[in-house]
Amino acid sequence: MIRVLLADDEAVVRAGVRAILATAPDIEVVAEAADGRAAVDLARAHRPDVALLDIRMPVLDGLGAAAELRRAAPDVAVVILTTFSEDDYITAALDGGASGFLLKSGDPYELMAAVRAAHGGAAYLSPRIAHRVIQQVSGGRLSRRTAARERIAVLSPREREVLALVGAGLSNAEIGERLFLVEGTVKAYVSAVLNRLEVRNRVQAAVLAYEAGLIPPGTDY
Repeated sequence: MIRVLLADDEAVVRAGVRAILATAPDIEVVAEAADGRAAVDLARAHRPDVALLDIRMPVLDGLGAAAELRRAAPDVAVVILTTFSEDDYITAALDGGASGFLLKSGDPYELMAAVRAAHGGAAYLSPRIAHRVIQQVSGGRLSRRTAARERIAVLSPREREVLALVGAGLSNAEIGERLFLVEGTVKAYVSAVLNRLEVRNRVQAAVLAYEAGLIPPGTDY
């Protein structure tokens, strides 16, 4: 069972998200919070697998809560759920270590897909968000590709394979199946790749893989 912490300052939104997730047999909402500070405290107490955080909340916003969770409960995967899709929010969320970014106006089933992806060690972006990220990295593509290829030159051939599959949105288990590796070995490879590339999370690694030409344009995260 995937244990989820839900944080949003609007009770109606929390009720709606909880109702959607309740239809999934493998997902359980174990705690709810109306502000970011409470979300961090509840995460420490309940140790959920995934935290769904709204960006704009009182006391401590979602970005601040995500940053604190990264320090206090690094095993909790963070997915940002918001009505705002401005580029600054997207960049801040991904730079802050979020595993996913969802719009409240998106398909309800994206919630379940994002929770499962984050729990499996993969990244998930709403299609509209993924499109905007791709547009951002597509600007100045030649110079970006050169820089990205220089960055990934430090990786071994196997690490590049792992990076490409992370970029394609595969979970650790799926990468293991593809490369005939046990999941623990995949986790070690992913951790090594993130450290050597000096990126904070799988989304940033996926963007770098795209820039370097390891995955084709249009591939979903």
